[in-house]
Amino acid sequence: MIVFANARLIDGIADTPQDGMHVLVEGREIREVSDVPVRAEGAEVIDLKGRTLMPGLIDAHVHVYSIHLNSDHERHMPHTLMMAHAIHRVRAMLMRGFTTVRDVAGGDWGMKTAIELGLVEGPRLFVSGRALGQTGGHGDHRPRTDDSVPCACTSALDIMTRLADGPDQVRLAVREELRKGADHIKVMVSGGVGSPHDALENTQYSLEEIRTAVEEAAARGTYVAAHSYTAKSTRRAVESGVRTIEHGNFIDPETARFMAEKGAFMVPTLICYRESADNADAYGLRPEVKRKLAEVNAAGLNMLEVCRDANVTMGFGTDLMGEMIAAQTKEFELRANILPPMDIIKSATAVNAEIVGQSGRLGVVAAGALADLLVVDGDPSVDIGLLSEVRHGIVAIMKDGRFYRKALD
Repeated sequence: MIVFANARLIDGIADTPQDGMHVLVEGREIREVSDVPVRAEGAEVIDLKGRTLMPGLIDAHVHVYSIHLNSDHERHMPHTLMMAHAIHRVRAMLMRGFTTVRDVAGGDWGMKTAIELGLVEGPRLFVSGRALGQTGGHGDHRPRTDDSVPCACTSALDIMTRLADGPDQVRLAVREELRKGADHIKVMVSGGVGSPHDALENTQYSLEEIRTAVEEAAARGTYVAAHSYTAKSTRRAVESGVRTIEHGNFIDPETARFMAEKGAFMVPTLICYRESADNADAYGLRPEVKRKLAEVNAAGLNMLEVCRDANVTMGFGTDLMGEMIAAQTKEFELRANILPPMDIIKSATAVNAEIVGQSGRLGVVAAGALADLLVVDGDPSVDIGLLSEVRHGIVAIMKDGRFYRKALD
């Protein structure tokens, strides 16, 4: 047992921190949260002396198997090499304070189980398996002259997505990913920055195909997340029952209000575009990718304003491919140009817990929640930059009641 005493508490739900709080952890769970000292025989007492205690962070848009931003380097990469890279990748996420992540293309039951068994140190993982994309759409990485069918059995690149055209193929693909252990389903409903043959404004998948994916996911008690940039593609997805919109940079006020009405979540991922643009030449990105990056970067902060004003519930995602993952915590300060720090913290804790279906269990400091906790030297509700990796503000990281960092002296 561990008692955290004299903490400034950010519980993931309240609008302001509470000073002088005490939290009892027993095993994997939080047993008690109190404004008076907690007594537990035999417990280790850690006096935080006013430091901030808060929930572990949740990133709702990652790709654990994306080893290189330039996907050409992943073509024909064997899974054994991909996995060796991914082991270091997920551990680094945990050491930035992300105790849970949601993978929305590629992440599978194998990595999820390896973490659960303790074979790999990393965040708790929720996975989509291979994302679904249409022929010639986002996720179809084949050169124009390649007519072969992509196979996840041979290449790290092809483990990210699978092609499915027409309602019958979509139905089969969803059932297959759920059979293989997916927690949710990801579909591509617009063009993408990194895909070679489609414009950002393209709409992808028919309404019938999207509804088929939603129907099959719902039959298994789960939901569909959709890659979408434009207002049109976002509207089509939400009308079809999609629960979370990933990216959404070109949303307009009318569509944002529609999302809020339907209770759909927006998961912005701004830092990936900023990092990609800043390092485009170093990563060897193609000219058409650079052009798309300029478009989505210009729209990103405006999207936050549009969603805020329409009362759209926003989660926290980063979508950092390959080498860019080191910038994961930069998303906090980028959003702070528009949003208050506490709103950003809530998006990366309680809101994301709701997205992954774990409200009350993750993303909060409350009795009955899992003991995923951070200790921050300072108050991130005032200075969100304390959560940045370069600031070294996170002095303790606990997941499932176990310390992975403990620099409290």
